[in-house]
Amino acid sequence: MGDLAQVFEALMDDASRHYLMDDKVQLYMRPNSPHWQCASSIAGRQRRTSTHEESLARAKDVARDWYLGLMGKYRAGELKEGKTFREASQRFIDEFEVITQGQRSPIYVKGHKDRIKNHLNPFFGDKVLSEITPGMVQDYRIHRMKTGKARSVQMSAPNGEVLHKPPARSTLHQEIVCLRQILKTAQRHGWLPFLPDISPPYKSSGKITHRAWFSPDEYKQLYKATRERAQKPKKERWRTASENLHDYVLIMVNTGLRPDEALRLEFRDVAIVTDEATGERILEIEVRGKRGVGYCKSMPGAVVPFQRVVKRHSLQAKDTVFGLPQRELINKILEDLDLKVDREGNRRTAYSLRHT
Repeated sequence: MGDLAQVFEALMDDASRHYLMDDKVQLYMRPNSPHWQCASSIAGRQRRTSTHEESLARAKDVARDWYLGLMGKYRAGELKEGKTFREASQRFIDEFEVITQGQRSPIYVKGHKDRIKNHLNPFFGDKVLSEITPGMVQDYRIHRMKTGKARSVQMSAPNGEVLHKPPARSTLHQEIVCLRQILKTAQRHGWLPFLPDISPPYKSSGKITHRAWFSPDEYKQLYKATRERAQKPKKERWRTASENLHDYVLIMVNTGLRPDEALRLEFRDVAIVTDEATGERILEIEVRGKRGVGYCKSMPGAVVPFQRVVKRHSLQAKDTVFGLPQRELINKILEDLDLKVDREGNRRTAYSLRHT
């Protein structure tokens, strides 16, 4: 019986929720997190934080110290009241989805949701908005650089220490942009008297990169090669693919479409019109991309290739104009022309056509 009692006590001790300080403090685990969290209701507000401890015994010590510290601030009148960052972030998402409907793609909105859920709320969530200072934002940057990305990309050092791959500059920038938009939402509703300065204190020049593109002479080489391949394919069964690639190159350069936008392009999204300013025939395209729905006017050189594609495939309203890009074919042509890599060492892809 004694052994069974010990087993029962051990199971109870490993339960997902524990109570301390006369049940005034709760310890619990969140799904997919190795750290114990603690919560307590003080001054009519539920307050939560992470103990950053995986050991239950150490987590209990941290939770007691955290609670006693809060009670000391409460008695001294230092606990600030007001809306929390978590409440402001939820209001921001509610407004952002409605106001930007049709202007921002669902993928862009989901990106903000993921940043809030995975990074911003765990760090700022229970903070009262007025507590968020430039120093706290800098602490967040340091926290992200130390903890890095998901655990799946953790690496091990030779001495056995666990290393984390820090997020890319653009990733952290997007998170700070999302943070600023949430604080602006709070300010609009009168929950925050002024916006803190959250710009990097030691800002250096950003990384300067240029996407690979084709110079006029290189572009001429490319479309002549694709035209020759379309007229004289290596094998007859490759004729349609070669003709499609030639028209794809011409249309992409003369419209500036992104490859993902071209992939979603349907026949009903394109109209051949006469441009009022120049009197030339051009394509008017309804583009569906990462920023929602937009409109594009092509160069006149896109009209004839588009007509060839329509005739070749007898396109109907809901048919896609292009299939998947012929990557192997375009890569082979670029390699034959010695154009696969530009002078800076950047590899050229279908995206390079947009930048040409």
